[in-house]
Amino acid sequence: MTDDRAVPTGRGSVCCSVRGKRSTMKRAVLRGSVVPLLVVVASVIIVVVILQQSNVSFEGGWYHNLPKVINFPPHGAKISSKRSAGVCGTPRECPAHEISFYIHSGAANVVPPAICVQNKLVLGTALNNAGGGINIIILNGKTGEVLKTDHYNMYSGDVKPFIELLKSIERGSIVIMASYDEPSTKLNDELKNLIAELGSSHIHSLGYRDNWVFVGGKGVTGKSTFEKHIKSDSATNKYDGWPELIGLEGCIPKFPE
Repeated sequence: MTDDRAVPTGRGSVCCSVRGKRSTMKRAVLRGSVVPLLVVVASVIIVVVILQQSNVSFEGGWYHNLPKVINFPPHGAKISSKRSAGVCGTPRECPAHEISFYIHSGAANVVPPAICVQNKLVLGTALNNAGGGINIIILNGKTGEVLKTDHYNMYSGDVKPFIELLKSIERGSIVIMASYDEPSTKLNDELKNLIAELGSSHIHSLGYRDNWVFVGGKGVTGKSTFEKHIKSDSATNKYDGWPELIGLEGCIPKFPE
């Protein structure tokens, strides 16, 4: 005999059964996909944080892998947590009565120096106003306005224009210098004394292919704390015949009105 209770074979029952199985499979697949996706996202976030903390430039170019030796002056300046992708380093916020600056020397005879004022590049490769020898910018010490940018070949150039420039600097001016390639061959006593009068402690010991960065001023009293000098030494040089690139950043007090 046959059972009169028919088993549902309608289209709706089969469809619902299949849909249920498909839904279960989708949830399983989604659960399996979410975990690897979260791992990938977390890995990307970690890499970005590491790059930001190490101040790696996203622009590449000459500055991409160069080390920085930074001397932070004890002025307690507020530093922005946002990193810069340019050559001016970390954006620096100084009080209204101070002027922010960033300098790095040249590296060997390949990478020119850079000098930034108020987080803006004022001397460097991109502006085509940097060169071998001693690079210099002069600022109005009351406003921070850039008055002069130049460089002087200290290996085979004529240093008389450099001497004349230093003698003409007005009292209350800020002077920033950075070496590139060879800064000392033509550095005579007159030049050394003029730079020492701006506050330099290291100018009399600057030697062949040394790296040097300095911030001083006309009319300052005492020696500047904004100066760094690395001697060229074949036993310790980072590059073939030259020491490592060096840098300084900080806040320069303005001259009083």
